Amino acid sequence: MTDNRGGGVREDDRSLPEAERSEPPTREPGETPPTKTFVDDERVRKFVTTAAIGLGLLWLGLYLQRQVLDVPFGIFVQGMVIGGLTALIAFGLALIYRGNRIINFAQGDLGGIPATLGVVLILGRSFPYFVALPIAIAAAIVLGAFVEFVFIRRFFKAPRLILTVVTIGVSQILAGVATALPRAFGLDGLQNTIEPPINIGFSVGTVRFGGNEVLAAIAVPLVIVALAAFFRYTNIGIAVRASAESADRAALLGVPVKRIETIVWVVATVLATIAIFLRAGIFGLPIGSVLGPTILLRALAAGIIGRMERLPVIFLASIALGILEASLTYRGKMALIDPLLFVIVLTTLLIQRRKQNTRVDDDQTSSWQAALDVRPIPRELKNLPEIRWGIRGLTAAGLGILLALPAFLGEGQINLAAMVLIWTMIAISLVVLTGWAGQVSLGQLAFVAIGAVVGGYLTKTMHWDISLAIIGAGIAGAIAAIVIGLPALRIRGLFLAVVTLAFALATSAVVLSPIYLPWIPQGRIDRTPLFGRIAIDTEARYYYFTLAMLLLTVAVVRGVRHSRTGRVLIGVRENAKAAQAFGVNATTAKLTGFALAGFIAAAAGAVFVHHQQSLGLSAYDVSQSRRAFTMVVIGGLGSIPGAFLGAFFIQGVDYFRNLFPSVVRPYLQFFTSGVGLIFVLLLLPGGFSQGFYGFRDRALRKIADRRGIRVPSLVADSREPTEPLPQPDDDELTRAIEHATEAADADVLVAHR
Repeated sequence: MTDNRGGGVREDDRSLPEAERSEPPTREPGETPPTKTFVDDERVRKFVTTAAIGLGLLWLGLYLQRQVLDVPFGIFVQGMVIGGLTALIAFGLALIYRGNRIINFAQGDLGGIPATLGVVLILGRSFPYFVALPIAIAAAIVLGAFVEFVFIRRFFKAPRLILTVVTIGVSQILAGVATALPRAFGLDGLQNTIEPPINIGFSVGTVRFGGNEVLAAIAVPLVIVALAAFFRYTNIGIAVRASAESADRAALLGVPVKRIETIVWVVATVLATIAIFLRAGIFGLPIGSVLGPTILLRALAAGIIGRMERLPVIFLASIALGILEASLTYRGKMALIDPLLFVIVLTTLLIQRRKQNTRVDDDQTSSWQAALDVRPIPRELKNLPEIRWGIRGLTAAGLGILLALPAFLGEGQINLAAMVLIWTMIAISLVVLTGWAGQVSLGQLAFVAIGAVVGGYLTKTMHWDISLAIIGAGIAGAIAAIVIGLPALRIRGLFLAVVTLAFALATSAVVLSPIYLPWIPQGRIDRTPLFGRIAIDTEARYYYFTLAMLLLTVAVVRGVRHSRTGRVLIGVRENAKAAQAFGVNATTAKLTGFALAGFIAAAAGAVFVHHQQSLGLSAYDVSQSRRAFTMVVIGGLGSIPGAFLGAFFIQGVDYFRNLFPSVVRPYLQFFTSGVGLIFVLLLLPGGFSQGFYGFRDRALRKIADRRGIRVPSLVADSREPTEPLPQPDDDELTRAIEHATEAADADVLVAHR
């Protein structure tokens, strides 16, 4: 044991997070020790802060309930019950965030399968309520450990961006299992609710509360007390807290970090199971989409208010948001919930991020910005005839296939092929924003929706040419992207992704609603001739128009990438502070990335709305934004070919599955499902472009060996045995060192002058 008088850390404190370790203060000999006041206690300060935030949130809820919304007090109580269930889901999100630094998009679906099992046992097998619930909790323990061990642990050292996409794939798998589970028990569907095990109820004003509501009101506080006792008084709970504070430090102290992460996922799964099982008694159990993005955003908003670490604040925020949701629902203003959540999330993050960013924040951000950088062809080989003609041949072959495709497809299939090209444009916008600028967007379809609304309005109402309508839509998308990008100057990585997700939900509720925007185009949107002369009314003609727009987008983006703007984007992504030291304006660079990506996405939306010839709503759903994000990660974030590969793999296989032989179709469906996505990321963490450029480098290496050209970059990456480079003798090495020293001294002298 270390002697505390020497300034060390007590043995008992080594398992605690660094913020909670008790270290004796250093003082001069003979100095009177300082008196520890009530305010100096860190725990007291946290308690006072939590109480102040809680009282503020409760006061806000009461003020809205009484003065603004004018709803009965029973709705206030109902909102507290809803918020308590949301708090359990938010706790699971916070725990996994603290342990893995990711958004767990599978949080609701983790609890969906065990909760569905419990409901099926009650309805299909007549199990008692208090027998089915322990079975569901036991299934949650097994499921949480299985998901962490089979999926999450395989990506333990992967960038957090990849691991987040893995949770999206896991959510797809779990949702599919939850859908098939009732059929396995001979049930075609589930009833809306399950009967409560206790026959009790009461009324608060005009609102009736039954046994299920009473159980939820009792269970939520009990679960919270048990969770607090687990983290405070058990060795495993203390180890979880220590690992969440610093996994590396905890591992050095002997904490089994991987085993602790398994426990974290188990606890998160149990919390989600209890919440969804209790929700099934009140609202019913939605099969196949247990926790949609709307409810996920409510839990995320509560977690962000509590900074993903203060569970009491998360609980109080969940209660306040539940009251707000119940009040707006009672007043018939449900469409305002998502925009208000967007404002709450954005305001909270801007207030919290006023603190100066630390090195830990930079490390977390860099893990989100990880993308496979595409190495250009080495200069030693770039001008070789076989290289130049090989590139031209591949480009001509790909373009020839795209041009000849309509000749082999029917009208409906040509329509789907044009859809794949539009999705490729959307994927390119994400390559610019996430792959190059390093800004994570989970709501890219919001900019597509804005472009669709503006483009359809300009051609249908204002009678503009479609070319001008696309430019106008792109400008509107660029302006919207800059507005969203302004908070990105202070909000980065994971939290910016939450902002874009909230923005996508707010856009779906407001921009696509004729109630708030009565001028949005309704009915059929005709495909007017391009430039007033070129007809694009048939599917084949519009396919070629879409292909021309895609090629124009590729040409513009390639030009930007090889310009100073592209190099600045990459430099700011890699190290913003170092780029600023060289005179680069990081603010301008980030906003440029947002503007360019928003322009491309909105232009794709204008092309899409004329492709569909109507403004639908489901096409711009938030789930489609997650699909686009997954598509780009699968293809490869850092390259334009990655956007093509991702769009063709996911959308192309999905649309044209029937063209493949029946023997191959099940395997294609497997690879485009959640399991397939995880399998691809496991083999190729950099996406398909990693395999594509790896094949290219092997071909370049063979050409260099055949011509006898030594390319250091290719030799360094080669895993094949190569001839060792000639080693210089001692005299040559000495002269080289002296020459380098003289050059360095000269550079320093010039810089000083």
